[in-house]
Amino acid sequence: MEALPRETIVDVLETRLREDILAGRHPAGSYLPPERQLADGYGVTRTTLKHAFGRLVQAGLLETRHGVGTRVRDYARLGGADLLPMLVRHSPDWIGEIFEVRCSIGALIAERAAVRATEEHRAELRALLAAVRMADGGDAVQLADIEVHRALARATGNRVYVLLTNTLFNAYLPVRAALVGPFTSPGAAHARLEPVVEAVAAGDESAARRAAETYLTATERIMLEGLV
Repeated sequence: MEALPRETIVDVLETRLREDILAGRHPAGSYLPPERQLADGYGVTRTTLKHAFGRLVQAGLLETRHGVGTRVRDYARLGGADLLPMLVRHSPDWIGEIFEVRCSIGALIAERAAVRATEEHRAELRALLAAVRMADGGDAVQLADIEVHRALARATGNRVYVLLTNTLFNAYLPVRAALVGPFTSPGAAHARLEPVVEAVAAGDESAARRAAETYLTATERIMLEGLV
């Protein structure tokens, strides 16, 4: 059997460690077993373990102190948004909180985009909106819809909005199959999103915010109904 590349092993181990921590098998504040014991338990080398530890330290799940050991941190207080996809898998309750942020941030992005969008941005938005209507299948429509929102974020000229948009989508993309309700009809998905794009293209910030709030509220309701 061909050995897995080191990065693949690290990815798998990182996921396992995250799952064990978030499931409470390694509680917050506790120290992990010694590296050699933990590496043997997971069937990996200590080098692989150290690479996985490094990622989890950056994510805010672990802290390592030389001569003391590796301790599980309080992720709710110290963790980063990159933990959201894993948290969503462990508890669907996070979806509602993500949608709350999605609605407030999405409305603000539409408002800012209406003020700052260039002709190039407007042309891109209309092209991506047309792609929503042309997409085939719920998953394809959903992904096409997401690209419109990424373009709206870019149209603000603020890179932080772009990163926030990416973070929110990355949080629920792994479970998007359960949230496909608003996207089963390309025509309906296009019709819901069109007022947002047109208000942004017209430079009407108030209308853009209202249209985004209407869109985000409606799609949230349909997606949450699909989770029941």
